[in-house]
Amino acid sequence: MIVVTGATGNIGRPLTQALADAGRQVTAVSRHEAAVPDGVRHLTADLNEPAGLKPALDGAEALFLLLSGNLHATGANPADIIRQAADSGVRRVVLLSTLGVVTRPFGRTRIAMRALEDTLRESGLEWAVLRPGGFASNALWWAGSIRAHQVVAAPFGDIGVPIIDPADIAEVAAACLLEDQHTGGIYELTGPEVITPRQQAEAIATALGSPVTFQELTREEAATAMARSMPAELANDTLDILGSPNAAELRVSPDVQKVLGHAPRSFADWAARHVAAFR
Repeated sequence: MIVVTGATGNIGRPLTQALADAGRQVTAVSRHEAAVPDGVRHLTADLNEPAGLKPALDGAEALFLLLSGNLHATGANPADIIRQAADSGVRRVVLLSTLGVVTRPFGRTRIAMRALEDTLRESGLEWAVLRPGGFASNALWWAGSIRAHQVVAAPFGDIGVPIIDPADIAEVAAACLLEDQHTGGIYELTGPEVITPRQQAEAIATALGSPVTFQELTREEAATAMARSMPAELANDTLDILGSPNAAELRVSPDVQKVLGHAPRSFADWAARHVAAFR
């Protein structure tokens, strides 16, 4: 049995499907009731209360650990989840971390995530760590304004990073859960090219077949909007990267190709597959 946390999200959904397609028993964990693929068991649990994961972890051999927003906040202790997994007999944990632990190691949320990586490495479990940069699916934040006004509003319109399609993260996670060769692996995951928010808006417009206007936000406007859905410190750490990426954050990593044997998907490909969200 493989347990997938965050199973109804942009990474968890394709990961759950990939594991089910591989013929594995899967328990999908989310905070709310949700549809899952045929044959997949679904359980609701709040990762802020690791003891609530016990019914999912009992009898499981592997865990994909994706932290919810609250677990990035000051005072959270996600290491309890790893201890709960070990106590339940889980053998392998694949952790979704962030590229920021190496590119911005002194940000508050990055320090906490690096500590969690260290806890996993010292746990005695088999492990792998995935460190993605920005996600293509963050463009879904613009869906409402595109549908209503054909507008993308974002900061730093002409500053880009090599954002990654969550489907690629899911495929790498599946490989790490299923294949022993990835034990002890740390993979930096990016898309195939640097792309700016303005260029993302153009790719969405191409997928739609209709114009989309780009509207530049100030950092302060963006921070206010982002803080509605994530801890303020995580929003600010993210904006530091988006506004002034360093050389390591601009680097296109070979790790998706290394694990999967094919290049990462482009943002244009992601936009074409998700165009219905913007109509």
